[in-house]
Amino acid sequence: MHAIYPDGIHTCLARALGVDADLSVRTATFGESEHGLTQSVLDDTDVLVFWSHALQTEFSDEVVARVQQTVLSGMGLVALHSAHFSKVMKLLMGTSMTLKWKHGEHERLWCINPTHPIAQGVPECVELPEEEMYGEYFDMPKPDDVVFAGWFSGSQVFRSGCTFTRGLGRIFYFQPRHEEYPVYHNPQIQRIIVNAVHWCAPMLRRRTLECEAL
Repeated sequence: MHAIYPDGIHTCLARALGVDADLSVRTATFGESEHGLTQSVLDDTDVLVFWSHALQTEFSDEVVARVQQTVLSGMGLVALHSAHFSKVMKLLMGTSMTLKWKHGEHERLWCINPTHPIAQGVPECVELPEEEMYGEYFDMPKPDDVVFAGWFSGSQVFRSGCTFTRGLGRIFYFQPRHEEYPVYHNPQIQRIIVNAVHWCAPMLRRRTLECEAL
């Protein structure tokens, strides 16, 4: 991974997002106190771009609940690749989030919802010469929209770009990327993630999730 992302995946993503003058970007990593996701940080975050992999089970349950509550309150979430199996996504989705996988396949990422804002400026098909295959059945709840579908050289297909709403929060799950492949250096993949951040931006934020007496 270091050869492809010498400064870390988080830095690669931050640079891609930072090109957009309308976005103010900062990073948080697993090794920071509270994984860098304190309540004050989340309260100041419009959209959390989240990737996790090897340390899924070691992620703090307290921080997981905090992220979930902040999404329900209106913060957007862009969950990338293996973040499907994170505690955060399992809690928000309410399913096992299991799927099939295999290393080293060619992917054709097809845009199947070209009028969706996340698809704006993205070609009909994005070719990814090397990718980790994700395959169906993907045990997730029914998406609000499926924006992208992946076809892999081993003939598997996958719902690769899906939107959800939880409470006031918008969520986009996006499959492409693996730490062994330079997928996040692809300009079209970067475009999709930038679009997703804009789409997930909150329309309304609540500071408390309580029933209101009238």
